[in-house]
Amino acid sequence: MVANSHAPAGGKGQATVVVDRISMRYRVPSTKAQPEEARGRIRMIKRVLGQTPMVSVQALNEMSLVVERGESVGIVGRNGSGKSTLMRLISGQSAPTSGAVFASSVPVMLGVNAALVPELSGDHNIVLGCLAMGMTRRQIADMFDSIVELSGLEGAIHLPMKSYSAGMASRLRFAIAASVNPEILLIDEALNTGDAQFRERSKSRMDELREKAGTVFLVSHSLETINELCSRVIWIDKGDLLMDGKPKEVTETYADFARNLSKGNGFSAAKLRDDARRNLIATKVLERSPGRRSA
Repeated sequence: MVANSHAPAGGKGQATVVVDRISMRYRVPSTKAQPEEARGRIRMIKRVLGQTPMVSVQALNEMSLVVERGESVGIVGRNGSGKSTLMRLISGQSAPTSGAVFASSVPVMLGVNAALVPELSGDHNIVLGCLAMGMTRRQIADMFDSIVELSGLEGAIHLPMKSYSAGMASRLRFAIAASVNPEILLIDEALNTGDAQFRERSKSRMDELREKAGTVFLVSHSLETINELCSRVIWIDKGDLLMDGKPKEVTETYADFARNLSKGNGFSAAKLRDDARRNLIATKVLERSPGRRSA
């Protein structure tokens, strides 16, 4: 049993992902802590000794989430805010520094770092991407035409992927990711929504995934995409979970925050951030119900 007092209603009552008080800290190389005049000398000594100075970076501060079957959750925030880190923890690619992630089945993730090969054609990359998600060759053959149709690439599907525009490549990745019917699907990439037909096709596919009792997580820089494809949105900034609610409410607040930052209105942006964090009603996990994933 879980208490998820801040998530909007509309889920089907069964939790598929429980994020229980996770945090994430990385150890990364850095020379910042060294005096300027000593850096060159120390760097040379460290290199000779095979040592690299390390510092701790807090990627995510403690947070909890409960996501139910049938929800599609958008994740918004500035670059470096912790969005992709959260996706890696949910997918099981990384283990949290503290806390735990539980899931009812193994999430399927295909993002911008998926093992697609730019030198190969789009159709060959469909096979690679689907194999990476655990599909059989028979399943790939059955889904191939629908993947091409969803991507909207048509004749370009036979051209090398390196010849694609960023939007074309994003559409192909989305079409591959959406070709399976996993219980939990994670998409970590910005989808190009300039094409009205693709926007409608992708929305229909996301709706279909949700109707089949799936759970979808989507990271995108396009707030329009988030609003159209998601039933719930969370806003993360500097590793903090600031908002968790209805798409329009969260994206409008985040857009206002970003707009103030871009205009140099730091005080107004900070107030929006502080207000959001103060109004957040934290999720409390009472009992860890889905199967244990990481700890």
